[in-house]
Amino acid sequence: MGDDGNKRAADGTPRRLDVLPEELQAHLDAVQHGAPESVHSLLEAVLTVGRELDLPQVLRHIVQAAVTLVDAEYGALGVIGEGSRLAEFLPVGISEERIAAIGHLPEGHGILGELIRRPESLRLSELSDHPASYGLPPGHPPMHSFLGVPIRVRDEVFGNLYLTEKRGGKDFDDEDETVLSTLAVAAGVAIENARLYESARNRQRWLEANAEIVASLLSGADERQVLPLIVDHARRILSADLGALALPGEGGEVLRVALASGVDAEVHHGLVLPREGSFVGAALHAREPLLTVDVQTDPRITVGPPRWRGLGPAVAVPMLAEDGVRGVLLLARRQGRTPFTQAETSPMLAFAGQAAIAMELAGRRRSAEQLTLLEDRDRIARDLHDLAIQRLFATGMTLQSTVRFVEDPAGRDRLLRAVDDLDETIKIIRSTIFGLRAHDTGRARQGLRVRVTVVVERAVRALGFTPSLRMEGLIDTDVPPDVAEHVVAVLEEALSNVARHARATGADVSLVVRKAELTLTVLDNGTGMAPDRPRSGLDNLAGRAESLGGTMTVEASAHGGTRFVWTVPISPR
Repeated sequence: MGDDGNKRAADGTPRRLDVLPEELQAHLDAVQHGAPESVHSLLEAVLTVGRELDLPQVLRHIVQAAVTLVDAEYGALGVIGEGSRLAEFLPVGISEERIAAIGHLPEGHGILGELIRRPESLRLSELSDHPASYGLPPGHPPMHSFLGVPIRVRDEVFGNLYLTEKRGGKDFDDEDETVLSTLAVAAGVAIENARLYESARNRQRWLEANAEIVASLLSGADERQVLPLIVDHARRILSADLGALALPGEGGEVLRVALASGVDAEVHHGLVLPREGSFVGAALHAREPLLTVDVQTDPRITVGPPRWRGLGPAVAVPMLAEDGVRGVLLLARRQGRTPFTQAETSPMLAFAGQAAIAMELAGRRRSAEQLTLLEDRDRIARDLHDLAIQRLFATGMTLQSTVRFVEDPAGRDRLLRAVDDLDETIKIIRSTIFGLRAHDTGRARQGLRVRVTVVVERAVRALGFTPSLRMEGLIDTDVPPDVAEHVVAVLEEALSNVARHARATGADVSLVVRKAELTLTVLDNGTGMAPDRPRSGLDNLAGRAESLGGTMTVEASAHGGTRFVWTVPISPR
């Protein structure tokens, strides 16, 4: 290395070393003065390691370069995790078959743990002579000479390089230790750069994921469609094997796993877990991310069915919004994989919070839309009452007063029938007005009128024609929710029977609520009841009526076809 700080590579290209960190330059100078012939190989290794930005690749290049530089047969890089244990162990020189035969990879005991406890270079001629040596497990290749150096990222000990079995049966010497220490300094710089790059890349991914979720919710997408996006994005960004979302249940004392994806998702989906004694409950209570290196043995999990088999590292993050905790996002990796770190999971809290706020805003938007809808209903109801009913009533009065001037009996009958029809129409409109003004908070905020209409519309394709539909009475206000559920199910089955068995070309459906009684009638013009027709479906409908204290009849219609009548008592709400 000349006075100008330049050094030419093997191809004659000048390399500037004065741009390298000061500590690394000092180590390179030491290598040059102690063993000038090694500086070319070392410089190439430093440049190779520093060129990569993907952290797993950086770690793999570091250990491969170390094996080559000191001419070792075996090498490994151990990443230190929580509790002074090895969170990751990357071996080089041992075949996959041999690794499988050895079994569980080292966790940081014995000689490997010695470097964790005392992060300084360690060189041995014989591994087994050291007091901390535990010996080698069955199936492990024999190892004698050893050289280990720590890798520091700034002031933090990131991990250690372990080299064994210098080729030719030699021992590692001072030159090897100097070269490996220099590579460890370069590795620390490369690891820091890779971490910064990974952090920036993940921040960008979180921002993009959050933007998609917020846009979907605020554009009117159903919450049930957006929740899977939250889990899937988090799983992808943090490379998790399992993702789940738990939502608070009634009263907030339990959490229900609304969805799960990934490994063993079916075991977790639908679970109802208490706040006390569950991992997601602990995160909800703490209102901050919770990490564990082994979810199977985590002391915070004391209740619930066993469901963590094969899983290890996990993180649970509460979804915080102004109105409280909207849910808990859980991610887990398979046992033996790298644990989640604070650095990689810290953006999750902001991501989950933004998703929770978007859910809150979407809920408020839906409430505003519902309020607008209800106001429109009130306006329509007022218009119907003040305009339509009054005009129909006036028309009926006019027709009624005209009857006395008509001498023809047939003409008089027609006028009276028209007056009756107007009275019936007024009753239907009044029933509709009550339905519009009933602010039902039941299923999907839909009244029974709407649900019955939907059932009839759905049946059109199977029937081949559109049935007529007539509804009368205070259907949305007087029919209890449990009875409404029966009505919908009974109507679906009755129309299905018409489609399957009646060979009808027309059908009339009526739903009447009058004098604390509900009557559902389905009349078709088909072939009638066949004597050998299965009765199981009809027996079920009769059972529904009996369970509510009502009756069901199925009989031949006077004009052909079948008349189905289902009647139950109701208690107005």
